[in-house]
Amino acid sequence: MDNYLVINNNQTVLLKDIPVLNYEDFLSLNTSFIDESTRHCVNYFAYKLHNKLKLICCIADDSNSTILLSSSEINVDETEYPSFTAKHLSFHIFEREIHENFGIKYSDHPWLKPVRFAYDRHDKNSTIDNYSFYQIDSEELHEVGVGPIHAGVIEPGHFRFICNGEQILHLEIQLGFQHRGIEQLFLNKTKLLQRTTLSESIAGDTVVGHTSTFVKLWESLCNYKADEDIQFARTLALELERIAIHTGDLSAISTDIAYQLGSSVFGRLRTPLINFFQIWCGNRLAKGLIRAGHSHFYFTKELAAQLENTLNAYEKDYSEMWNVFKELPSVLARLEKTGVVNLEQATAIGTVGMVAKASGLNRDIRASHPDNNYVDLKHEPITKRHGDVYSRTQIRNNEIEQSIEYIRKMLQNIPEETKERAPLSLPAPNSFCLSLTEGWRGEICHCAITDEKGDLMVYKIKDPSVHNWLALALAVRNNEISDFPVCNKSFNLSYCGHDI
Repeated sequence: MDNYLVINNNQTVLLKDIPVLNYEDFLSLNTSFIDESTRHCVNYFAYKLHNKLKLICCIADDSNSTILLSSSEINVDETEYPSFTAKHLSFHIFEREIHENFGIKYSDHPWLKPVRFAYDRHDKNSTIDNYSFYQIDSEELHEVGVGPIHAGVIEPGHFRFICNGEQILHLEIQLGFQHRGIEQLFLNKTKLLQRTTLSESIAGDTVVGHTSTFVKLWESLCNYKADEDIQFARTLALELERIAIHTGDLSAISTDIAYQLGSSVFGRLRTPLINFFQIWCGNRLAKGLIRAGHSHFYFTKELAAQLENTLNAYEKDYSEMWNVFKELPSVLARLEKTGVVNLEQATAIGTVGMVAKASGLNRDIRASHPDNNYVDLKHEPITKRHGDVYSRTQIRNNEIEQSIEYIRKMLQNIPEETKERAPLSLPAPNSFCLSLTEGWRGEICHCAITDEKGDLMVYKIKDPSVHNWLALALAVRNNEISDFPVCNKSFNLSYCGHDI
């Protein structure tokens, strides 16, 4: 028998078909996979199975659009297990969560720092109040604490800097102030609409990304193939969400370098894009638009004409503003060579999305594991190589231009509305399913396991932010602390996507 199972994106398999290995073989297999640069871990999680802990590891092989599944069953007692992280740092976030939730002990994990202080964590005595931050004992150094309460409406998070004068030597980021228990809510809620609404609330700036991932997974569990018009609408909405958020981020980056014109113009240009979602489905964040097995909001030719007009007006002003922005010496002085994450670091810590691509690491689900209309669009990811704030800014610009091109191409061939849709069946029992989507921030992964009745037994969510928070901490080292805000905005990671 093979020691791993090969599946595709959005594929449902029987849970019993995932090979169960002893822990040593399980560790050796999955860490050896990561020795290939085209492979990376998209999810690694645990759940209680009788009196044992079951581990499932999902490794994406981007070279042939497959996911490699394997599992292991272990006892959680006083036994210490060797860690994946000691061999490949990219596993750190997954093993830290497993340790926090279930108490598994590792003999060689470099740093079992809490992930999110889950309400059902193994050690209730581990709290944010008694967390021990990394310290350096020196009279020449000082600490700067930022948060957890921030100005504006963003979620709480704490940033602890160790500085020598203005120079940052170390940044420790601690989240988990607002753990919401969304994964458990997916099990508690029994209606599809309730679960869909939950998926819309995982990260408020990625409604289309997370909801699309959930409904694709659910349709796979129900052995349902979405009609052409539904696939079209989901792809279109993903690219529109990408343009809108990237544009807003360019405004935020401009704000943090005190470039008021860029802040105002890019900020204004985001508005008509999200207003189009309001016209399309009645909500500017696209809530209500994506549903499993059906759609309340068919994309009509009249909507296409409105979107074309919106893009025409947007593109003219956007191009004019970007052409000024990209050549302004005062802008370039703040963005170039600031907040660098090099290719070696990006690979080692397992970055995804814009952060990976800005450092030269090609990771984009639209190309490596395509679904919906991305199969026909034949997406070509855009990468940079300097890994600085300017590279992450350029990625946004290039993806905005690329997404506009994709949308214009799609608007030339709008599928007819499907009048009679097949009903959704019940989810397959004793099954596992994994769905990947390239949101604007990077790869989103949802996994589900059903019991013998077909009810959800495990629901596991991974927002791309969890891969990239460590990259932000590395990026600011040796930068001046005044550069932290623009470094932070160039990543624009999600607090709520982390604190699920």
